[in-house]
Amino acid sequence: MCSVRTLLSISVSLSYFCIGLVRGYSAPAVPSMHEVNPGLLPDKNIASWVSSIPPFGAFFGSLVAFPLMHKIGRKYTVMLTSPVWVTSWILIATADHWKVLLMARMLSGFGAGLTLPSAQIYVSECSDPKIRGVIGSLPSLSMSAGILVVYVLGKYLEWRILAWVCCGIACFLFVAVICFPQSPVWLKTKKRYEKAHNSAKWLHLQGFTFDPKAQEIQKAVGNGHAVEKQESPFSKSALFRREVLLPLGIGLALLSIQQLSGIDAVIFFTVEIFRSAGSSMDGHLATIIVGAVQVASNFSSLFVVDRAGRKPLLITSGVIMSLAMASMGGAFHLNSIGNTCFGYLPLVSLIIFMIGFSVGFGSIPFLLMGELFPTAQRSLLSSLAGSFNLAVMFAVIKTYHPLEDAITTSGTFWMYSVLCAIGVIFVIACVPETKGRDLESIHKLFEKRDGTSGGDHVEAAAVPPATTTAASKLGHVNTAMSTADEIVSCDRVDTKL
Repeated sequence: MCSVRTLLSISVSLSYFCIGLVRGYSAPAVPSMHEVNPGLLPDKNIASWVSSIPPFGAFFGSLVAFPLMHKIGRKYTVMLTSPVWVTSWILIATADHWKVLLMARMLSGFGAGLTLPSAQIYVSECSDPKIRGVIGSLPSLSMSAGILVVYVLGKYLEWRILAWVCCGIACFLFVAVICFPQSPVWLKTKKRYEKAHNSAKWLHLQGFTFDPKAQEIQKAVGNGHAVEKQESPFSKSALFRREVLLPLGIGLALLSIQQLSGIDAVIFFTVEIFRSAGSSMDGHLATIIVGAVQVASNFSSLFVVDRAGRKPLLITSGVIMSLAMASMGGAFHLNSIGNTCFGYLPLVSLIIFMIGFSVGFGSIPFLLMGELFPTAQRSLLSSLAGSFNLAVMFAVIKTYHPLEDAITTSGTFWMYSVLCAIGVIFVIACVPETKGRDLESIHKLFEKRDGTSGGDHVEAAAVPPATTTAASKLGHVNTAMSTADEIVSCDRVDTKL
């Protein structure tokens, strides 16, 4: 039943909730540290590093995620983040020196890097194509909910107690995920066909069958020679193919736009932004309102992502973010010239920005990672894309204050506005629509076909969703897997758990 897959998605999305706790913690915690333990953070520079170091740790975590996802699977990679986070929150809660805080925050980021690609792929591979957009958007909703929860709790709890609460939630993640099966897609790439069939059956994935005789037939017809001669999916020739490089390029570009919109500068420095903008509203209250709007917007996007499509939502999202950042820049400019009559313009601008971000660029780039990347290379590409995304995130956060000094705060937000507009142009020109397609037909979008040149738009190769008749004859009609995925060579890769 669909409810089984939904329950899996909600449980796995708890890992994104924990990422939200990591991302949002510094906003209320750093002011609390200054009030409760004034000497813990000696200067503004150290406080800035404690706030912004998690993406740096997440960069390395995302790199480690690839070999883990490939060797132990998506499920156990997600579960591994639980003890990592528990350790980091304990260190934070008991820290008496800023160096311990810095190390612990970096460790918490490392856990976020492990789960960013693995949780999204795990959810996508265990979802039906008809509702994959809705299910695949749950992680982003969960992340925004985590940010809001830590904002609200941070208003009333001292920073050490807040860390202990986050530690308890991280413990629960391990228990929530342990009862679910491994991804059937991953099991098939490891040639564990019976386990893949049992996993798909448990998840009620339609059309996922196992026929030992069919596997022998498939081996016999594979290009007319033995499949053990097939090259490794991670060889140079396999990786530098059009159908691998194009999806990777699109994924990296979308993730860059997501971060260059300024979203994490807003999340990490919300209270500071409201205070420096001269807003008449209390900074902590405004932060909670912005967080609540983000959660509401992410929830609303669940009902449109599979109806409106990925591409229209990305375009709408980019336009809204561009206008909101322009308005935010205007608010700072008015304040700099002494005009304080704009009242709630900073709050309204950030609310509109969060709405725009949440309906498109907040969730769809991660959803597309699970749809566009070829199954055989998905672990590697997702790990690389996640690391790239986190590196850009770290750069955006660390350059926020230097940009303020160099081009003023209003100029910084106007720069974010221009980058969002450039992102809209990219989506219109380069991003294919994947709504309602099975993964096999999506991957065919990037194959070079007769009569088309390599420089053609990727949608020129679009084909209707592939039928499952031929696949069913081979004992494989699951729309989440192509028949080629079953014969991924493992002769050069250790497949033992």
